Amino acid sequence: MPVAALIREEIEIPGNVSVEVNGSEVVVKSGAKVLKRELAFPGIEIKMENEKVVVESTFPKKNQTAMVGTYRSHIQNMIKGVSEGFEYKLVIRYAHFPMKVTFKGNTVIIDNFLGEKYPRTAKVMEGVTVKVNGEEVIVSGTNKEFVGQTAANIEQATKVKGRDTRIFQDGIYIVEKAGKVL
Repeated sequence: MPVAALIREEIEIPGNVSVEVNGSEVVVKSGAKVLKRELAFPGIEIKMENEKVVVESTFPKKNQTAMVGTYRSHIQNMIKGVSEGFEYKLVIRYAHFPMKVTFKGNTVIIDNFLGEKYPRTAKVMEGVTVKVNGEEVIVSGTNKEFVGQTAANIEQATKVKGRDTRIFQDGIYIVEKAGKVL
């Protein structure tokens, strides 16, 4: 079976974004927004060529081929994050006990979930902002992974345990993520 001698992925850089590659560290900047990420894997090289970011591997094994594509996606997400940003929309649903959702510091506080006495909390990752507008919660930021993790933390904080989930459908649910309506 023939083996590819070179796997190479090129990423175009928009005009308003600058990318620096220092060894295995990739820094993406646009205005005041900066994302840094360490992308190190044996046999994979990341470099700049002709205003493009190049991720390549010579005589790659299966895992190196997969990581070239993964690193390409990470860098594309970093570029999109600093230029456009990412946004998740969640919706608050309750049947009887009205939930009160507030954002304080780096936590989201959910009061009166299913009439519970003590509030539930969800951690907000670094660099992510949360806005509560009535029945809608908007999570936004530049780092796709942190925005997604924060939205998941909020959704998991209202997970119903020990009850029939077909009946008790109260909670906060992700309805739109990164432009995709669910």
